[in-house]
Amino acid sequence: MEKVAIFVDVQNIYYTTRQAFQSQFNYREFWAQVSAGRRVHAAFAYAIQPQDGKQKGFQQILKDIGFEVKLKPYIQRKDGSAKGDWDVGITLDLVEWAEQVDTVVLASGDGDFDLALQRIHERNGVQTEVYGVRPLTAGSLQRAAQVFHEIDEKLLM
Repeated sequence: MEKVAIFVDVQNIYYTTRQAFQSQFNYREFWAQVSAGRRVHAAFAYAIQPQDGKQKGFQQILKDIGFEVKLKPYIQRKDGSAKGDWDVGITLDLVEWAEQVDTVVLASGDGDFDLALQRIHERNGVQTEVYGVRPLTAGSLQRAAQVFHEIDEKLLM
């Protein structure tokens, strides 16, 4: 059975589905699609440290589905801007897990991951798939994946 590793950029998916559809991503349906006929070897959801109970509840739902939730603190800078992105962490995990699975699935629209997907495909021969909101997913990321799955109504709540 095909072994798959799943990587979800939670913040990116939240904002792109909200912007495009004014709706929320359906993680249970996503899991069902990605795992159909495959064995999930690893699944990670990268999020920001909870600021309130609602976020903690959401992260518990992700855990109940089967994701390991990785948290990073939300940093508010003195100038009012904020930081809390997982790009480097996701990239490192992609590279590490590409050696152990047949397919990696990335849910994100962030073009910063295009080189990582190209590299793990070239070096490991691993199949790469991306789930993203087409108009809000970098073209370079769509092209870097062997398969691009467009997030649409079927994956929304």
